[in-house]
This record gives sequence, structure tokens and C-alpha cells, in this order.
Amino acid sequence: MRVFTCAQELAAAVGQCIGPGPWQRVDQARLDAFADATGEPRCAGLGAAAPGWLTLSLLPMLVRDVYRFDNVRLGVDYGVNRVRFPAPVPVGAAVRLLARIAEVEPVTDGERAGGVQLVAQLTVRADGQDKPCCVAETVSRIYFEEEP
Repeated sequence: MRVFTCAQELAAAVGQCIGPGPWQRVDQARLDAFADATGEPRCAGLGAAAPGWLTLSLLPMLVRDVYRFDNVRLGVDYGVNRVRFPAPVPVGAAVRLLARIAEVEPVTDGERAGGVQLVAQLTVRADGQDKPCCVAETVSRIYFEEEP
């Protein structure tokens, strides 16, 4: 688990890989809950493979086990630049995340200035598979508390 407490620590981590995190099981109960939450009937009782969108929805949970931010007054999920699902996640498989800090830039746009924009390359792999099951480039804005 990597903990970032200021913008300078985060900027110093550009290019670094963090993780992998612990394994998390993708079982039928998780697929059923996803189907209930999204209204996606084809997920319920699917049995063979989890949809890519379910894998993408696991990113916040998987990231939480790999890195976090302390001393933050505001954190914003700003978007996703790119997402791919190169391989399926078999139901019952476990997945884990490897993160790479790709970019950290100051936020300078008007009233939103004062934070940093983080671009993280997140790779999710299922146990026993060579190809990743999800590769996503996420964008977040982090506003740390003022330094003392």
C-alpha cells in the first residue's frame, strides 16, 4: 500500500509501478449484484465470464488496496482517457491491480486551480491468464490540504 500525503510525493512517483494489490474474487454473486445495480439482465446467471463493465467498476475497490491519499481536502474522479478489455474474467476467478503513475500536472484552470491532475495506468489481471482483463487510463484531480 502506497500512501501519498502531498503533491510533491505524488509527482515524484511518476513512472513508478505500484502493486500488485491483493486478489479479489469475481463470483456469481458479484455478477448478480452488478446486474441488479445496472439493469443488465444478461449478467444474471451468466456463469461463464464477467462483462468488462463489471471489471471496470471494480477499479475503485482495487485501487484502494494499492494506493491512497492522505491529507486531502478534495478528490475528484475526472474521467477515463482509454479503456480496453483484452481478455474475459472467468466467473470464480480472482483479479488484482497493478498501477503506474503516468502523469502528475498542476491544475491551473480558474477556480479549480491549486490541485494536481493524476493520470494513472491501471491494469487488472485475472489469475491464470496471460493477457490483462482490463487496461484503463484514469484521470483524477487531487487537492491536498495546505502544507504547514
